[in-house]
Amino acid sequence: MNSLFLAAATVLSPFLLAAPAHAAEMRIETLNKSGDQRFVYSPEIVRIEPGDTVVFVPTDKGHNTVSIDGMFPDGAERINIGFNKEGVVTFDRPGIYGIKCTPHVGLGMAALIVVGDAAVSDDARRAVAKLPPKARQRIAALLEQAES
Repeated sequence: MNSLFLAAATVLSPFLLAAPAHAAEMRIETLNKSGDQRFVYSPEIVRIEPGDTVVFVPTDKGHNTVSIDGMFPDGAERINIGFNKEGVVTFDRPGIYGIKCTPHVGLGMAALIVVGDAAVSDDARRAVAKLPPKARQRIAALLEQAES
């Protein structure tokens, strides 16, 4: 019996070692209010690895999720999830992705997704400067977290 077990283990071990790792799945909710903040993504910053997936959940209605111009890696597709829609995005390229809710960005509704070991690019810093004041303040604070 032991020799049968060893033979099976020897034959199967390369396949077991080569089994693909399961990518992680994170959720980001769109909220009208969280604690003392109004119009937020929760969480506001997500750290994931390349190949991981984010599910954007329309918890409160009236929100969309789109990429912030200049705040996604070269070659990555823009995020464009419609109002009151759930969306699923798999992030294959390392980098920093900024997202916003179009009608509420002026109220600070913006967030970051950090994929892999990504440094804050000059393009991302320039993009922050173009945001409305409340979103600029929120994203600048999140970029500081991303760098630490």
